[in-house]
Amino acid sequence: MTVTWEELGWQRVAAGVGRCRLPVWDCTAGLVVGADTALLVDAGSSLAEGARLRAQAEALAGHRVTHLALTHPHFDHVFGAAAFAGAEVFGPVGMDTLLDQHQARAELRADAVREGLAEHLADEAVDALPHPRHLVSGEWTLDLGGGRQVLLANVGPGHTAHDLAVLVPGSPEVVFCGDLVEESGEPQAGPDAVPSHWPAALDRLLELGGEDALYVPGHGAVVDAAFVRAQRDALARRFGVSH
Repeated sequence: MTVTWEELGWQRVAAGVGRCRLPVWDCTAGLVVGADTALLVDAGSSLAEGARLRAQAEALAGHRVTHLALTHPHFDHVFGAAAFAGAEVFGPVGMDTLLDQHQARAELRADAVREGLAEHLADEAVDALPHPRHLVSGEWTLDLGGGRQVLLANVGPGHTAHDLAVLVPGSPEVVFCGDLVEESGEPQAGPDAVPSHWPAALDRLLELGGEDALYVPGHGAVVDAAFVRAQRDALARRFGVSH
């Protein structure tokens, strides 16, 4: 039985492309369906949430999730990654090194617990957290078959030291921005942010997508280029970064 995006609480953004807003932290996960392939963008905040995402994505795609792109190393985007066993995992270069560090993993766990994730869920997610096997330093064209290609672009640093965007060509083009763009609140600049480079990262997003693209933020509703540009200008003013 075929299910629709809406029946599972997903928003269809373009043909074979959709996203859902996860509960609690309003984090976005994206899905791009190819020919016998499927790319998930970000994995949720726990193994249980990742498992739910995988089940929904596979119901929508009609086959298993074969690829997973992690936009940046924050718990609400990566803690579900171990639920995608067998998928090829992509991330920005440097994320693997970061996740190798005991201190970094401890900080991820502490941040998750501080934000309200149960300690046992944070522990199991950290213990099982996989490293990206494929590291994107510039741009990486991913062929999903059936004429579907996706561009993975390392556009950071900005929100973190390691920020990856996902461009899905088409009409319209769709750009998954990670937390470089947020709609449901002011962009969050934690201790791992690189404010001096953040506006330039948004310039790169705009170059990738163009004026007519749909931009999918890490938190909140889908936005347009004008919103991204306004957020870029606001961040530049906030951090004293000149054009």
